[in-house]
Amino acid sequence: MLKKDEEVKAIEAHPPWLQRYIDSPEKQQKLYRQTLIIIVMSQIFGGAGLAAGITVGALLAQKMLGTDSFAGVPIALFTLGSAGAALIVGRLSQRFGRRLGLASGFIAGGIGAIGVVIAALTNNIMLLFASLFIYGGGTATNLQARYAGTDLANPKQRATAVSIAMVSTTFGAVAGPNMVSIMGNFATSIGVPAIAGPFILAAAAYILAGLVLATFLRPDPLVVAQALAREVKLETAAVSGTIPTEEKHNKPGIIMGATVMVLTQVVMVAIMTMTPVQMGHHGHTLGQVGMVIGIHIGAMYLPSLVTGVLVDKIGRISMAVASGVTLLLAGVLAAVSPGASLLGFSTALALLGLGWNFGLISGTAIIVDSTIPSTRAKTQGSVDVLIALSGAAGGALSGMVVAQSSYAVLSLTGGVLALLLIPVIIWAQKRTNN
Repeated sequence: MLKKDEEVKAIEAHPPWLQRYIDSPEKQQKLYRQTLIIIVMSQIFGGAGLAAGITVGALLAQKMLGTDSFAGVPIALFTLGSAGAALIVGRLSQRFGRRLGLASGFIAGGIGAIGVVIAALTNNIMLLFASLFIYGGGTATNLQARYAGTDLANPKQRATAVSIAMVSTTFGAVAGPNMVSIMGNFATSIGVPAIAGPFILAAAAYILAGLVLATFLRPDPLVVAQALAREVKLETAAVSGTIPTEEKHNKPGIIMGATVMVLTQVVMVAIMTMTPVQMGHHGHTLGQVGMVIGIHIGAMYLPSLVTGVLVDKIGRISMAVASGVTLLLAGVLAAVSPGASLLGFSTALALLGLGWNFGLISGTAIIVDSTIPSTRAKTQGSVDVLIALSGAAGGALSGMVVAQSSYAVLSLTGGVLALLLIPVIIWAQKRTNN
């Protein structure tokens, strides 16, 4: 055990560049704004990368496997891959900072997308599955990047910081699905199957996102935030003469935030996965599928600035409940809309994206509020593992549910499932208040 004076020196030791940020609130705010700009740049590319798998992943598997029963496997695989990546990125970020963790995840996702293109070119199912798993690294990193903006945000800025990161994803995420036809033509011109074209875009986009973060995310916001937390501990020690006990996580808060994000992810992924297949069965073109998924992804990310302000102003809990209600409406509308109705699919998928948006931003803010800087990134990565695994389950089971029953049953079940987050919120609030 260190003696008290040795403990104080261990806390106090900072390199000169870091000490300058500790001593200057102005520098901290400047770095906060700079971090948001870099995150915005990377998320624009990252959004384009994640859109490929969502738009044509199920259709690619359907074509290569010749059956609808396993159409959910691609999204399940890259979502499962994102679970492993979330864990690794979280731990890398905790130990080395956001820059290394996020850059590594995006570049891995780009390599996976290249593998998908090669698999489609060679009609190699096993390579497709392995590559989709690696491609999931980009999906996980795209979500993890939202935390980087909160590292230097005060409590009243956190949801807004998350929303800025997410809304910037919209530009790439909406453009990606609507470039399906263009990328398909480009793929055909170089001898690659048209349906793999969006993954060419994904490879370039994810790698560019990684390079932006690796080059420009300096100083690392998480490193500075951890140093600031240690400085507060040092000041407390100087006043009291003792080293304060390490602050603890709010476990009920973590459970509540995780549950909100897990349930919204399951419902969103399950319904979203089978919508392109359902549209294909009713004669909709690949361009129409791309348009509907583009609307869906736009609704996932574009409302974020408004959602973030609402979460900060009217509260995390209110917006989490709004998430469950919105997802229920999405499921009901998807179930009752005629198969030939492009408007029905578009509206249902827009509500689906909006409900997910409410849940992710409110849940993320709850997680940040409930964690401490010294272990925050690691905890965030662990929570995102649960989110990814739940998405994988939703994607894998969605095709089987539809094959055994119908798309309407899947949609209604998802909507009802979303309402389960309300009793969890009530339980967590009671535990926190006791």
